[in-house]
Amino acid sequence: MKKIIALVLAVVMMAALVAGCGGGSKKTLTMATNAEFPPYEYHEGDKIVGIDAEVAALIAQELGMELEIVDTDFDSIIPGVSGGKFDMGMAGMTVTEDRLKSINFTDSYATGVQVVIVKEGSPITTVDDLFANGANNTVGVQTATTGDIYASGDIEEKGYGTINRYPKGADAVAALMADKIDCVIIDNEPAKAFVAANTGLKILDTAYAEEDYAICYAKGNDELGKKINDALNKLIGEGKVKEIIDKYIKAE
Repeated sequence: MKKIIALVLAVVMMAALVAGCGGGSKKTLTMATNAEFPPYEYHEGDKIVGIDAEVAALIAQELGMELEIVDTDFDSIIPGVSGGKFDMGMAGMTVTEDRLKSINFTDSYATGVQVVIVKEGSPITTVDDLFANGANNTVGVQTATTGDIYASGDIEEKGYGTINRYPKGADAVAALMADKIDCVIIDNEPAKAFVAANTGLKILDTAYAEEDYAICYAKGNDELGKKINDALNKLIGEGKVKEIIDKYIKAE
């Protein structure tokens, strides 16, 4: 019996030693996203792919961690990250003064352009038409995105029209196709995909706004935030982030 007990103790001590020497599994880096924003994040079968997914995977690799991507509503990302549910958020997310009140951001890794989608033959022919005297358009946006933020301040609050908010950009486009709204404000890359998939839509020639995308992380989580930012800048310096972006967004 004593020999058995000694053997069991030896096994337990060995397991503890292995765990203490880093023999356990890698730590997980959880990334919150909204996989409705091609080519930055979207579903390919059961897998979430895209620019942000690939950049995040390389960051996790640099940190020696396993990446876990969690698909959630866009307006749940910042509360989830700030509350500690997720380590970081990547979803074609723009740094704004309002967001900086509750979350921190890394350096920028990509530039986005907000555009306006209309139906062919629409009386809205330029971005300026949205702010013309007497304008009263119904504008579709995805809830809590920068398109929502811009349109709320530029159009709704100034009396140039009303904003209809949708959980997904695709829902806003469907509403446009059904003549429930007059236009959609959204990022240029998913806009191109939506226009290609829906006959009778077009993107106005003039951009609505230009913005920089970054990774968000919780205030007070500065140690992890610095590691993520350092890894991101290393990847940018090596040209790997540009390679990923060029893979998904072809020069026109």
